[in-house]
Amino acid sequence: MSEARTGKRFPLELPIKIQGLDQGSVTGNMSAAGVYIRGNPALEIGSNVEFEIALPAELTGGGNEHVVVQCKGRVVRKDAGSGESHGVACVIDSYDFVRQR
Repeated sequence: MSEARTGKRFPLELPIKIQGLDQGSVTGNMSAAGVYIRGNPALEIGSNVEFEIALPAELTGGGNEHVVVQCKGRVVRKDAGSGESHGVACVIDSYDFVRQR
């Protein structure tokens, strides 16, 4: 199996809000081009997804401000996990940064 990743992945576990889904998911890792979402997201391969990730100030150097990254992307892989928990890999097609206090 060839490796499709093109950028450096960072092992960050941050809360993620997925539009239209009410559940507690977290990131497993992130890069500039994609994110792996752990939890129980009801997302299927090929589906479009919009989500927000809050980056803490200590990661961004923003003083007292954290940065919310609003993303649009697509699900490209779905992994079965143990029990009801699993993960999905998403390609990020576009994103915007929003500073919040």
